[in-house]
Amino acid sequence: MKSKILIYGLIVILSISFTACQQRHRRTSRETRNKERVETPQSTRETTLSDVGSVVKMRKEGGVYYVPCKINGTEMEFIFDTGASDITMSLTEALFLYKQKKLHDDDIIGTQQYQIADGSIHEGTVIVLRKVEIGSWTLSNVQASIVDNMDAPLLLGQSALAAFGKISIDYHKNEITFE
Repeated sequence: MKSKILIYGLIVILSISFTACQQRHRRTSRETRNKERVETPQSTRETTLSDVGSVVKMRKEGGVYYVPCKINGTEMEFIFDTGASDITMSLTEALFLYKQKKLHDDDIIGTQQYQIADGSIHEGTVIVLRKVEIGSWTLSNVQASIVDNMDAPLLLGQSALAAFGKISIDYHKNEITFE
């Protein structure tokens, strides 16, 4: 019982801390937006000859394909989603990364409006992921968004996928090849 109370207390403290950071950055973002458009860093990739044709095994569950990734050194599994504009994560994953000191205050850029699959508009926190690893590829400074929802799925979207240039998918083998 004490451990449950401690865990809930820690979540509340992190949520308050994270919300305070969001509010500070939201205010800064609005001020910046009024002056000029917020500049977001371009993602870059590190490649070597061994990276050419890197194959990553996907997991299929209920018609959805999951891709193993590492975000700032933490292993996670993302839904392969070519329709998502960014890498997207829930507040739960963001707080976990923040607690592990793998997401910092200076990684938060601001806020942005997003249209989700059902057509509704929601505000998300825009962050920069310092390191995204997929197979033998490493992407640096990838824009991502935190959805203000504790249960939102992890989505591997265009902010990462576009950095690869060409990818191919073998649905029979459940593999994605980064070329």
